[in-house]
Amino acid sequence: MNSMTNNMPLSTPLDIRRGITSAADVAFPLRWGILGAGNISAQWVWALHACEGATVTAVAAREIDRAKAFARQYGVATAYGDYREMVAADDVDIVYIGTINPLHKEHTLLAIAAGKHVLCEKPLTETLSDAQEMYAAAEKKDVMMQDGMWTRFFPAVEHARAAIEAGTIGEVVLTQSDFFDPIYTVQAAPLAFGASAVPISVTVVVNNAGGAIVDYGEDKYAILTFPPRNSELPEVTELVGTEGRITLERPGHCPTRISIRIPPPNGVPSQYRTRNAPAPLHYFEYPLPGSVAMARSSPNQHGFLYQAEAVHRCLAAGLRQCPQYDKEESLHAMSVLTEINKAKQAAADR
Repeated sequence: MNSMTNNMPLSTPLDIRRGITSAADVAFPLRWGILGAGNISAQWVWALHACEGATVTAVAAREIDRAKAFARQYGVATAYGDYREMVAADDVDIVYIGTINPLHKEHTLLAIAAGKHVLCEKPLTETLSDAQEMYAAAEKKDVMMQDGMWTRFFPAVEHARAAIEAGTIGEVVLTQSDFFDPIYTVQAAPLAFGASAVPISVTVVVNNAGGAIVDYGEDKYAILTFPPRNSELPEVTELVGTEGRITLERPGHCPTRISIRIPPPNGVPSQYRTRNAPAPLHYFEYPLPGSVAMARSSPNQHGFLYQAEAVHRCLAAGLRQCPQYDKEESLHAMSVLTEINKAKQAAADR
């Protein structure tokens, strides 16, 4: 199987593969302000320390002592006990929103109002209408508002996307994805079918855990499951086509391995027509970047670096979003997540 496209490896970041950025622009200088002093912010800062153009100049928390402790531990120049003061600082170009999910919209709009670029940790917000408002505010100010779906920046996922675009597995007809946090499964739908695909229906079964079936018509479906966090979940994403299958291996939300199964020439995709013989397997592995020093990280959190470098390249090129997960795909995912959240709330109210 051909692992190159346009003389570039399939794992090449989409912005570079499309020729809209330069690989060297990871050195584009950006001064980051960190809004929120929790563990996710700490891991983002560790990744930024390995990003050539990044400088972390500020951190803000609700309590100044907490911000100061974070600044000392992670090498941040200035600590603030006031979010508004930090986003207004002259030495902050871009703000990372690492606060709790219900505050993402408020804090993103605060930074945008100050004229700063924003990378907001996923999930972007809780409803489609809120996400639309956030994007509209960023467009009015002509700043980046990037949805922090870091999954999309992993080389294994870049490879999967390039393979889909190249028709390697034919027409995608099904994606299956599981994870206890629904947003990670939801993003698999626009990856499989494209952001412009419009769901006919979203059927949700949910309590503390559950799933959703997204019907795109023409026998195309996304089957998304979010088992309990303490279960032995598979944690993979499968992209099933008429001529092959791609598996983003565990952990599917931050994969370093990809499997592609393609029938031989003149073969057929159904195992039951070939005496149940599986299609030949092509396997690719993409080790995590060794340049990120990170203690007590969540699985594969070193991969934050891929997303950070893409932000630097895209802003250097004057872009206001990264093509790996642009506004259209983000809003597509948010539309499905909104239905899931509605069902969760209805179950909680019963």
